Amino acid sequence: MTNSIQDIVKVLSDYRKAEKIMRISAKIKEISRKLRKDYEIIKIMHVCGTHEHTITYFGLRSLLPENIDLIAGPGCPVCIVPARDIDEIIKIGLEYGVRIYTYGDMYRVPGSHVSLAKARAEGLDVKVVYSFIDAIRDAEKINKDTIFFGVGFETTQPTIASRIIHGIPKNLKIYSSYRLTVPVMRYVLDRPDIPLNGIIAPGHVSVIVGAGAWGYISQEYGLPVVIAGFEPLDIMLAVLVILTQLSKGQAETINIYTRTVTWHGNKVAQEYIKKVFNVTDGAWRGLGVIPETALEFKEEYLPINAKEHFKVSITSSRDIVPGCKCPEIILGKAKPTDCPYFLKACTPQNPLGACMVSQEGTCAIWAKYGFRPNLKIK
Repeated sequence: MTNSIQDIVKVLSDYRKAEKIMRISAKIKEISRKLRKDYEIIKIMHVCGTHEHTITYFGLRSLLPENIDLIAGPGCPVCIVPARDIDEIIKIGLEYGVRIYTYGDMYRVPGSHVSLAKARAEGLDVKVVYSFIDAIRDAEKINKDTIFFGVGFETTQPTIASRIIHGIPKNLKIYSSYRLTVPVMRYVLDRPDIPLNGIIAPGHVSVIVGAGAWGYISQEYGLPVVIAGFEPLDIMLAVLVILTQLSKGQAETINIYTRTVTWHGNKVAQEYIKKVFNVTDGAWRGLGVIPETALEFKEEYLPINAKEHFKVSITSSRDIVPGCKCPEIILGKAKPTDCPYFLKACTPQNPLGACMVSQEGTCAIWAKYGFRPNLKIK
C-alpha cells in the first residue's frame, strides 16, 4: 500500500514540476505573440469546477500572456440547481415528514428563501451523505420515507442508475436534478454574447461520455477542443494545444487525458443512464430552461420518482438575489470580482449565490484562494 501511495505521489509531482510548466508557459507566450495579429484576445473556456480550482490555486493565469483569457464556464453542478428544486424538496420534507439525503455542497445552497441547512432549524429531517450508497444504508435502517436529492453531471449519474437497476429500499425515492454538460455547451456557443476561441473539456465527465462526445464543437462551431486532466501541466498543455491549432487554422477535438479518458467513454455507464433516464429540457439556475440538458426517470421507474410520489405546490421561486452576477459567472460573461456582492455581502460563511457555496463554484474558489497571483508549483 505504501509503495502504491508513493507511486501516485511521484506521478502527480511530475505534473507539478516548475521547469516543465515554465517551458510550456514559454511556448504559449511565443505562439500567442504570433497570434496577436489575428486575435486581440483569445478566449478559452473550461467547463469544470476542478479545472478552475487547479487554475486558481496554482496561479496558472499568472503564467499566461495578457491576450489569453481563461474563462470558467458552466462546470459546477451544485451552482446550477434551480431554487425551485430546493424549495420543492424542502416543502416535501416538511409536509410529508420524510428524511432528505443530500451532498455536503448542496446542503448550504440557498433556495428562494432558505437552504436545506436553514430549513433544518424549522424541523426538516435532512442528512448529509458522502454517496448514494450511504443514503441506501441509512434508509434500510429507518422506518420512514426518505428522498435522495440527486444532483450532478454525467460523472455521478451512472452510480445512481446502476444501483436503481439492481434495487434500492422501498422507502427510498429520488428527486432528480441531474443535468448534462455536453449539450449545454451548444447553448453557450449559440449565444453571440459569449465569443470563444477554444474549449477545455472536463476530464471527469469525459471518462463517462468519451472524448468523442465533444467532437460536435469542432465540427459545427469550428473551435479547437482539448480534453484535459486536473494537474497544472494538464491545463497548460491544453492551452498550448488550443493555441497551436489556432496558429495552424485547425479545429480538432484532441484528448490529452489519455491516462483516463477514451474516445468512446465508459459504455457500461452510458447504458445504465439510458436504461433509467430520459433526456428532457431542464432549468438551469438563473439561465432558464435549456433544451435536452436534464434527466428524468423513465416510466418504469416512476415509483421511485420523488416528484411523482410526493405532490406539493410551489407557486413561485427566485433563483437570483437582485444584483447577483451568478448567471453571468456561470456562463463566463463575468468574473467574481465583477459582482458587487463578492466578499462583501456574499462570503463563504454567508453565501447569497450558489457560486459562493460549492467547492467547485468559481466565486467560492476565488474567495478561498484570492485568485492567487503566486505559483504553488515545485
